[in-house]
Amino acid sequence: MAPQPVVTGLSPKEGPPGTRVIIRGEFLGTRVQDLIGLKICGSDCLLSAEWKSPNKIIARTGPAKGKGDIIVTTQSGGMGTSTVQFRAYHETIGPLKESAVWIEESPSQNFAWGRRTLAQSGLTQEDPLGLSIEGNEQKIPEDLRDLFPEACGDLSQEHFSPSWFLLENHLATSFEDLKAGLSYLKRKVESQKEGQLSFLKSNAGSVIDQLDTLMNIRDKLQEDVKLHGNETLNVLETSIENSISESQKIFTDVLVRKEKADSTRSVLFALSRHKFLFCLPNSVDRRAKAGEYDIVVNDYSRAKNLFGKTEIPIFRKVLEEVDHRILSIRKQLHEKVVKMPQSVEQQKKLIKALISLELQQSGTPIGEKLRNIDPAWDAIEARAKYLEGTFRQTFEQHANKDSSAQEKVKSRDPSQAPSRVNFCEELCDIAASQLPDLWRLGQLYFTGELRGPHDPKPGDFKRMILNAIEKFCVYLRLAILIAADQRSLRQSSGLSWPIGSASATHQFLPWIPQCLRFTRIAYATLISLDLPSEALDIIQKLIDEVRLFCFSIIFKRATDRCKKLGSQESWELGVEEYPGATLLPAALETLLIETLDEVQSVCMQRETREGNLLEPQSDGQREVTQRLQELLSAFSGVIEELAFHSHDEETPTHNVSQLLGFPNAQQPDSVAGGGGGGAAAVTWEQRMLCCLANYAYCNKSFFARIGEIFVRYGYPLPTLAIETARYTVNQLFTNLLEEYVEHKGDPLVGTIEPSMYLGRFQWDHEMEIGQLRPYAHECCDNLVGVYSEIYSISPALLRPILESIVQTISEELARLMSCVQRFSFTGAIQAHVDIRLLRDSLEGYVNETAKNYFMEALEAINPPLSGEQKRKADEILERVKRNMRLQLLCFSVRDP
Repeated sequence: MAPQPVVTGLSPKEGPPGTRVIIRGEFLGTRVQDLIGLKICGSDCLLSAEWKSPNKIIARTGPAKGKGDIIVTTQSGGMGTSTVQFRAYHETIGPLKESAVWIEESPSQNFAWGRRTLAQSGLTQEDPLGLSIEGNEQKIPEDLRDLFPEACGDLSQEHFSPSWFLLENHLATSFEDLKAGLSYLKRKVESQKEGQLSFLKSNAGSVIDQLDTLMNIRDKLQEDVKLHGNETLNVLETSIENSISESQKIFTDVLVRKEKADSTRSVLFALSRHKFLFCLPNSVDRRAKAGEYDIVVNDYSRAKNLFGKTEIPIFRKVLEEVDHRILSIRKQLHEKVVKMPQSVEQQKKLIKALISLELQQSGTPIGEKLRNIDPAWDAIEARAKYLEGTFRQTFEQHANKDSSAQEKVKSRDPSQAPSRVNFCEELCDIAASQLPDLWRLGQLYFTGELRGPHDPKPGDFKRMILNAIEKFCVYLRLAILIAADQRSLRQSSGLSWPIGSASATHQFLPWIPQCLRFTRIAYATLISLDLPSEALDIIQKLIDEVRLFCFSIIFKRATDRCKKLGSQESWELGVEEYPGATLLPAALETLLIETLDEVQSVCMQRETREGNLLEPQSDGQREVTQRLQELLSAFSGVIEELAFHSHDEETPTHNVSQLLGFPNAQQPDSVAGGGGGGAAAVTWEQRMLCCLANYAYCNKSFFARIGEIFVRYGYPLPTLAIETARYTVNQLFTNLLEEYVEHKGDPLVGTIEPSMYLGRFQWDHEMEIGQLRPYAHECCDNLVGVYSEIYSISPALLRPILESIVQTISEELARLMSCVQRFSFTGAIQAHVDIRLLRDSLEGYVNETAKNYFMEALEAINPPLSGEQKRKADEILERVKRNMRLQLLCFSVRDP
């Protein structure tokens, strides 16, 4: 837990309510949210507090009085302490004093306005102790009002305090001087008493004369009573009364008229003096119609301060009328506050006016009618509902437009953006412009600038923001993610974008990166608002989905382009690593690099607060693997189609026996790039060999290079996709190899038996020996032709192809030899020479199975060769090998 806050400095140290105070100290909070309490002289000042740093806070004092501590409370450190104090006091407000409120002009404030004399109101009093105050400038360090709260040092006031007077004027006077001053004061009082007695003594004659005069008056009165009696005064009284009565009759009319005139004059004076109040009902209506609500608030506040507590009936009646007008204006203001669209500043102005009017009318019967209305919250709700309504209206508008435009999709200009794209752009513009307004209005409400006496609703506002962002993302998902399963989304939202034709969908796909850019622009705007992470995560999830969808769409387009590579195949050999492979893999590599560049610039390059799509075991990594598998599978299919489709179109000429009267297939021309021939000169056999070479090259090194390209672009090594593609390539290679071997081997093997027994030849007859039989010569010649065809294209394919063909030949020879019942002396030697020549010349391409078949063929010679026959066979075999060294030489050139 952090240390407790400590207040060590204050500026200023005293002042009336509302004084701006700079508070300095230590541990005053780590951030704005950490400050949870501030009291100055016991008054709560948290609302006006402005946190600057852990050592500085600026605030305004509340309605306190007297000295008190400054207590700061933080969430991390708790309630703090103060080493300084602030003294709060209330200033006396007069007619010439600037004031923030209107002061009621009560009869007790009798200020003489107009002409006035310039006479001095009073004389400066001398010191009552008769002491000089010169050199007595020393002042008491404490405030005397704290020591004597109910007294003062003014001699003319009732609550005069001698102690205050002495501390204020004679703090430095010695005790002896004070005693002398007291003696002086006593003498002065005694002299005043002696002055009254001496006055009577000095004027004794005048007093006696006055008493004599009074005695004479009494005597004269008694004489008159004796002479005239007691009725004299009655007659005089009657005369006076008659005079009064007559005078009253004479001036009655004048007095009545005067009273009426005075009354009229008083009324006119009151009307003139309080013209502001009597004109206020019409004034507030006129100002309200003109939109000058700040003037309405000021005038109404002034009237309440001046006449709010008056008991005069006419004033009360006018105030009630004003209250009714203000109530009507509040209703109008509330209607304007919730009316959309309008700017935040306009709403802010209206809300402040409503709050001020509500505070002025609070506590009155009329004000209770609208007491439960919170204008700021109603404005927030209205703006949120308008935002959601705008989202839905825009969605329905563009969805209906897209539905009506489905029939015209064939004639649409490809450069013209589809309705989905226009919708995404407009929706993102709405979100980027209206969501910040909603957020700013909410912040003004929760910071207290627009909040009235009602409690805030942070939970409801958070749900409101989250709901608006979720709706925004739902609409974008419905419009953009056209290939995803949207059933649950449609059920939860009750919305659906019309399902367009395949052509319309195909036209929209290239525009998806543009929709992603619109969404990112709106997202960047919302990030700058400092929204809660929970809200931003909703949009981030959508953006990641759209990025992944863009990746999928771009790779699908690349897969479609890959499927068309077969039509661009020139059969040009250009791979040094694997002779026989064409430039088709290089075309795929170029296509893949272009695709990865596009993906990197469009969706894989992360922007602010976006996720990593390539995290282990994530949907992004699975999507990369799946799309690469599709691409490589499509490429494998292109090679397969080039091989088998050409086989269907072209009827190959089989190599058959020349002895039977059929010519061998013509020697194939060189493929393009090797012999200068064009694509039209490429035979089916050459295509098959090139396709086999392409498969073998892909399996050997090209697919590994594809993985290196992905790693170079920052992707994890797509091992699964590459191994799957290799497995597929191996399967296709095997199938294609079987097709080629069957095409080359079956006709070749099929000629052995007819050629062997041509001309009714029999092995049990004696024959001339010294060279090979024609069937063996033909096998060698046909194998040389196959060898040369393969070697001219891809020497690496010699072993897998020739091994299969040689195995088939050996099997056929073993079968034919086993069918012979008996060999003649020369027939056994001839068969032994033929089989051994074929076996020895093809030794480099004879596998274990073929060796066993050759051995079976030799063992099938019955009876077995004698020693003489073996010597004869060896001689003939050596001579035949010398004669056929040119044919046999090619079989000694091994595959690289």
